[in-house]
Amino acid sequence: MAHWINAQWVVINQLAQPLAFKIVTVVRMNTSPKTLPLWQVLFCGAAIVTMAMGIRHGFGLWLQPMTQEMGWGREDFATAIGIQNICWGLFGIFSGMLADRFGAFRVMVVSALLYAAGLWGMANATSPTWLVVTAGLMIGASQAGTTFAIVFGIIGRNIPAEKRSWAMGVVSSAGSFGQFLLVPSSSYLIQEFGWQQALVILAIAMLMVMPLMLGLREPAFADGKAPVRQQSILQALREAFGYRSFQLLMLGYFVCGFQVVFIGVHMPSFLKDQGLEPQVAGTALALIGLFNIFGTYAAGSLGQYLPKNLILTGIYVARGVFICLFISMPITPGSVYLFSAAMGLLWLSTVPVTNAVIAQIFGISHLSMLSGFVFMSHQMGSYLGVWLGGWVYDRTGSYDLVWYLCIGLSVFAALINLPVREDPILRRSVVA
Repeated sequence: MAHWINAQWVVINQLAQPLAFKIVTVVRMNTSPKTLPLWQVLFCGAAIVTMAMGIRHGFGLWLQPMTQEMGWGREDFATAIGIQNICWGLFGIFSGMLADRFGAFRVMVVSALLYAAGLWGMANATSPTWLVVTAGLMIGASQAGTTFAIVFGIIGRNIPAEKRSWAMGVVSSAGSFGQFLLVPSSSYLIQEFGWQQALVILAIAMLMVMPLMLGLREPAFADGKAPVRQQSILQALREAFGYRSFQLLMLGYFVCGFQVVFIGVHMPSFLKDQGLEPQVAGTALALIGLFNIFGTYAAGSLGQYLPKNLILTGIYVARGVFICLFISMPITPGSVYLFSAAMGLLWLSTVPVTNAVIAQIFGISHLSMLSGFVFMSHQMGSYLGVWLGGWVYDRTGSYDLVWYLCIGLSVFAALINLPVREDPILRRSVVA
């Protein structure tokens, strides 16, 4: 009898194991994290980035009316915008950590409210110190949670790798469209309502895009718990900062920040110093935004087919060539518009490519955080570019020295991106 029972148990066990495997497989399939639709991520993410980046790109339009009315120096305004860029990068690290852990939705809502409050506070600034607190600290911190690093994390978690670089290019193009749309709109608001009321109107506009953030609530974070990750935060940081390609990407992004923020903030004043009408500056910034729509989309699309390090090298080489040609020719409306169109093709084209490299090397578990660290390097360059522009001008009455520095940095960035490797990193062990 005992022998017969044992034989039957073996048969039942052999039949039950495949059935149990099927049941477990079905349960795992049903409980695996769901992802957001591609169109929803792109539409909502692009609209939010359009507003956040569009407002940010127009701050240079406030330099002269604000400093002239308040009796401040250009260095005072430049310092506040420089601190804004530093805070954007610094808070981007922590915003990325929170988004990777709890989802991006909560981070974006708080950041949008802070953005609107910072714009209102900037409109009521009565001293350079108050300008630093509002335009610098508050707006800088809010940009960290409403722009690229956070949205790219959502893209990484919800869009397949074969479409990731392209999708990042689409969202980056939205930031450029925001520049094309909102820079001339901001110029119009300043002329029609004054610089203070223009900031209040933009604060209201920022609040109006908040409902779109509901479209970026990720199901995987619905219960407040993050998906299981292979690495802890410290392990991911130790791995990234010990990896040479990550270090080189940070250095290249530093140069990118220096160049674009110097040009974006000081271009209106530079052109006015050359005797050109204010409308030329507004049109120039709008052209940068318009052509960057095509440039960032093209860079993101090319990143699916070409080595991304070569794309980055080509971008920096072209920047250096265009800057050199611009400052060596007479400054006329025509030359300004040609330069703006050329720089527009290269303006944010580094963004989708750089972040796609990070995702490809390290995966998506800590993508928002690692993108935040690389972006911090970008913002350190931004601070130096905007502050040095104001400092050099106040002491020499010219921006020439900073233009020459931009050319030299283009050569440096082109060279250091050549050794970047985008192959996925090989990990010796996997930690649950």
